[in-house]
Amino acid sequence: MSNTRNFVLRDEEGNEHGVFTGKQPRQAALKAANRGSGTKSKPDVIRLRERGTKKVHVFKAWKELVAAPKNRPDWMPEKISKPFVKKEKIEKIE
Repeated sequence: MSNTRNFVLRDEEGNEHGVFTGKQPRQAALKAANRGSGTKSKPDVIRLRERGTKKVHVFKAWKELVAAPKNRPDWMPEKISKPFVKKEKIEKIE
């Protein structure tokens, strides 16, 4: 039985846009990080609110260009964008 959870992307003002799904908050954060433009020296801050709760998971996120795996398909480029996230904290919404 799959128990995927929905996480809504929030900005600093509390506006919500974009839904990412995953079994864990980190999985949804990796999906959101792949769309961002953060670098390791200047990471983006991703705030994901779990639907149905008042928890906001805060991550620092960036992506790097890395070599594709050796067994990559023909259509995949030689360099791919790999997302990285680091959990900072969990906030509660009042």
